[in-house]
Amino acid sequence: MTISASTTRNRFPKTQRLCSRKSIDALFQGGDGRKTVSAFPIRAVFMNNEAGAGEPPMQVLISVAKRHLRHATDRNRAKRQMREAWRLNRDIIPQELTLNIAFLWLADTPQPTPLIRRKMRNLLHRISELCSQQR
Repeated sequence: MTISASTTRNRFPKTQRLCSRKSIDALFQGGDGRKTVSAFPIRAVFMNNEAGAGEPPMQVLISVAKRHLRHATDRNRAKRQMREAWRLNRDIIPQELTLNIAFLWLADTPQPTPLIRRKMRNLLHRISELCSQQR
């Protein structure tokens, strides 16, 4: 059985998730090359990924703090909304870029899905512009 490109495009496999403690610490410790952009209710922190052999070029972390959304169902919904928005709009960032990106929830209340998708598109366009200026 072969999987078509349209089927794999809409997936968000574990290999594309930022799970490495070392990479996450490097992303949040600051340092050279780290940038932050915000489009309320989402903030994106990103930096160049020194992708080794066998690693995907782009990895993503999605986080919703308990401090912002107290109920687990609200946190899970917010994470689901951000994952879906990322999955549908990730083609905005050119494939040749190697980035680690963390999407952080900023709002203290649940937000509508169309707003999240619009803000995610805004963030991704800004990230791609910033990365293209660096080259």
